[in-house]
Amino acid sequence: MKNLIYASGLAVLLQFIYIAPSQGQLPFDEIMMSNGEVCAALMFEHGTWNRYWEGSFLRENANIGTLTRQLIMPYVAVGIGNHVNFMASIPYVRTEASGGTQAGQEGIQDLSLSLKVKWLEKRAGGGNFSFLTNTNFNTPVGPYLSDYMPFSIGAGAPEVGMRGIVSYRTDFGLVARTSMAYLWRGQTQIERDYYYENGSVYSSFMNVPNAVNFHAALAYWLLDDQLSIEATFQSLNCLTGDDIRSYNRPQPTNKMDFAQVGTWIQYYIKGRQGLGTIAYVNHTVSGRNMGKFTTVGLGLTYQFQAFNKSSN
Repeated sequence: MKNLIYASGLAVLLQFIYIAPSQGQLPFDEIMMSNGEVCAALMFEHGTWNRYWEGSFLRENANIGTLTRQLIMPYVAVGIGNHVNFMASIPYVRTEASGGTQAGQEGIQDLSLSLKVKWLEKRAGGGNFSFLTNTNFNTPVGPYLSDYMPFSIGAGAPEVGMRGIVSYRTDFGLVARTSMAYLWRGQTQIERDYYYENGSVYSSFMNVPNAVNFHAALAYWLLDDQLSIEATFQSLNCLTGDDIRSYNRPQPTNKMDFAQVGTWIQYYIKGRQGLGTIAYVNHTVSGRNMGKFTTVGLGLTYQFQAFNKSSN
């Protein structure tokens, strides 16, 4: 069962972290399920920060203390033919802080729908080279407050992403992969009709900045492809936006950047089809207008043949 997930739950802004169950059927990996295969997963993630970047300045805030963000996410991926995969996820998110008097927020976040297509696979040297694309659409489905940061569970805006993926896998199990995505975001409606964004704005709508996301990974498969160990790097850079003003709250218009490193382990208990487990750790090493997050995640997966496997 090499075909699992990386649900691209783009929980943006101060809580932005990719919801990432390791090496199978990620929106930016080279893995494709064959026709009729289904992978279902349930993920749990726990993330904290006690310092955040106000613009480029890393600081603490005693009124927040340590912010905790927890997530439970069901996920499903389906093979449609041998070159197209469909993926869907919908996370439930909860936030809270150890300091101050502000209450956290919890609820259903955004529905994520994703379509991945393999365009090319070619033998090269001692391995296989592949090129794929992934198109992703996110839309808010829960009635959460996007302008209640850093406690908000999402950006409250639609998002369309287009990603190109390049991968090379050697015959002895080493995989090198890179991907780049452009993320278009829309507007979020807020509960006020005035805000400051490099000047006074009289509106109840905020533009969420578009962004570019880069991801790279080096993985190794062991035990006849039952165990995967992976090191990852990813970054996100907003193309526009303003900085958090001194001693002020963040808001969805902020320019958020980050760089993050991670380690992932995935084990398929019953081989290619059946049960699997995931464990991972991600750590933010640099950022702008966001928390210095460390996240850990655990998950269970199950893959099975749902309908006719034969396909052109």
